[in-house]
Amino acid sequence: MSGRTQAEENNNDGRSGNDFSRGSIARNILNLAIPMTLAQLINVMYSIVDRIYIGHIPHASIEALTGVGLCLPIITIITAFANLFGMGGAPLCSIARGGHEEERAEKVMGNSFTLLLLSGAALMLACLIFLKPLLYLFGADAASYPYAQEYITIYLWGTLFVMTSLGMNNFINAQGFGKMGMLTVLLGAVLNIILDPVFIFTLGMGVRGAAVATVLSQGASAFWVLRFLTGKKALLKLSRKGMKLEWPLVKQITLLGTSGFVMSVTNGLVQIACNAVLARKGGSLYVSIMTVINSVREIITMPITGLTSGAQPVIGYNYGAGCFCRVKSAIKFMSVGCIVFSLAVWAVLFFEPGFFIHLFSQENELIREGVPAMRIYFCGIFMMALQFAGQSTFVALNRPKQAVFFSLFRKVIIVIPLTLMLPMISGLGIHGVFLAEPISNVIGGTASFVTMLITVWPELKKSTKKTSV
Repeated sequence: MSGRTQAEENNNDGRSGNDFSRGSIARNILNLAIPMTLAQLINVMYSIVDRIYIGHIPHASIEALTGVGLCLPIITIITAFANLFGMGGAPLCSIARGGHEEERAEKVMGNSFTLLLLSGAALMLACLIFLKPLLYLFGADAASYPYAQEYITIYLWGTLFVMTSLGMNNFINAQGFGKMGMLTVLLGAVLNIILDPVFIFTLGMGVRGAAVATVLSQGASAFWVLRFLTGKKALLKLSRKGMKLEWPLVKQITLLGTSGFVMSVTNGLVQIACNAVLARKGGSLYVSIMTVINSVREIITMPITGLTSGAQPVIGYNYGAGCFCRVKSAIKFMSVGCIVFSLAVWAVLFFEPGFFIHLFSQENELIREGVPAMRIYFCGIFMMALQFAGQSTFVALNRPKQAVFFSLFRKVIIVIPLTLMLPMISGLGIHGVFLAEPISNVIGGTASFVTMLITVWPELKKSTKKTSV
């Protein structure tokens, strides 16, 4: 037998549409990646739309935008825990599905849900208790603190909604229902876009209105996710039996999810470091500029994360089914797609940075100083594609140590030290803060991708030879 293993031949459960060991690799990935990209882009719009509306609040746009920017590390940390247990459980679920271990797959999903709820409750309480010192640690001052406090206090009360909608949507995608996963976030995003101007301007709630709209929208998304995963259409169902924690599964979920967790947490740490240095050397204006840059980065990296997220279930399923030729093809398609897209994005950002800044503010000073800052920050974004491709491969193949290492390597070992040191070197000043990101993309992206080629590729070649004998 060549090209297909016995596991592939025996896989005839009547659900071939969700069988990633059949059909075109590119089509399988794109069938998930396109709706997942749209879903993630829509999901990002929760906070992006908030910032766009807040940036246009009359007579207080810079202070309000700065205040919401100071909340980003807390929001990022909440997202990190959603990634820890959602993205940690979903690849295990895909591998179990590929090996026809449906009972184990449902237990993984149930355990992940319990961990999301427990961590969400703990995060909400801890952040509410220590909110004031946290915000001042992140760079708040007397002018920006009231806006930050108003927004994040309301947002925190919706933490369980965020954890459920973000974390459990991974399991809808892992079962091959990419369009349903997209609808999950589409529902909430549309509600948020509608409710934001109503609460912010019509009801005069300002920053508090943006937070209320977000919480209500996330609640609708969470309800949709739970309804699907407990309904008839789901291949794997969320049940009380599966929610009972089992230590071996908890350990595996946590280890595999640590990569996504570390990426999000380190993003939060970088945001804290950048805001602190910018607030000290440039004031609120540059914190606002970094808030806009972070918002733009979230938008433009969505197609890349959508492609890698769409590839992970395909890679994991075929790995579990022993289809190693298809694993290699999936990795190639994912990597080339990421590189091509990031090069195109880099060109657009270099020639038209002002267009993106205008979306968030009409303040002349912010636009004037933001254009060169954005060009510096994004000049190495095409190398970030290599980081995403290499790290996603490690996660999909259940190699948590490598995935975690490269998350820490790029952000903690490279970006944070450079953010603190570059402003003091050769008169770079605040531009040194923005320069740290492209340097880390080049070094971290190259290291991650080359290591993947050296360690993963030879093993897949050997396995392919064995299965074709």
